Amino acid sequence: MVVCAALAAALGGCSAATRVTQVARAAGGDAIAPAPAAYFDDDVRPVTYVESASPLMVAQATAPAPAAQAAPAAPADDLEDIYDPWESFNEKMFDFNVKLDRYVLKPVARVWKVVIPEPFQVMISNSFDNLRFAHRFVNNVLQGKVGGATREMSRFLINSTAGIGGLFDPAKDYWGIRPSSEDFGQTLGVWGSGPGPYLVLPALPPMTVRDGIGMGVDMLMDPFGYYVGFFPARFAMKVGDTVNDRALNYDLFQGVEETTIDLYSSVRHFYLKRREQQIKE
Repeated sequence: MVVCAALAAALGGCSAATRVTQVARAAGGDAIAPAPAAYFDDDVRPVTYVESASPLMVAQATAPAPAAQAAPAAPADDLEDIYDPWESFNEKMFDFNVKLDRYVLKPVARVWKVVIPEPFQVMISNSFDNLRFAHRFVNNVLQGKVGGATREMSRFLINSTAGIGGLFDPAKDYWGIRPSSEDFGQTLGVWGSGPGPYLVLPALPPMTVRDGIGMGVDMLMDPFGYYVGFFPARFAMKVGDTVNDRALNYDLFQGVEETTIDLYSSVRHFYLKRREQQIKE
């Protein structure tokens, strides 16, 4: 799987950029647009749960549903509290990420779909999701969500055994135990930390300063990274995970870019609203 990920990265040259797709979905959540089963279990992976958050899928997952795309994303009064002091820079980075998805990540995902049959894509997705158990569990504990922590532990034990190391998701398929979407950015919000400025960086999903810090802490919570090394093995696996996820979501939200009047504002609005909702929950 690592070799495939490395080849995909070499083919598309997208490496870290691929992470943009996942968290975008996390950012979008079920308040944005209906999707087969994603961060809308708390995620946006159509076939299975996916954690956090494709550069255009950043836009796609967070943009309004097609019927609402002929109008601006949000009324002006809804955007009064949005703190975006770096808007000019952010817009340039957003445009870069959209093009990165269009010309790099999506073509690589197209090849991936040809090489890897969809049932195997789902198994790869499940295995990566199982590895992300640690930070979801810890953040549930830090937020005082005993039920969520218990659910995450149950999922990990069931899927690591009956699910053959996480390749399958019997916890959800047979017991209805769905994953949570807790991360350290939410934990900081629950603890009272403000979001800070909105920020878009190349090859990364939209975020606030608070969520960027949370993203780094969540990465440090990954015990598997300490076992195999964060670079190059864990990095290559992350690339493979994102390419695989983009392949699974290949046909979702087609045409969003062309039909949304102000894509940047739309993504920003729904990302911030979704994060606010997640913290309140």
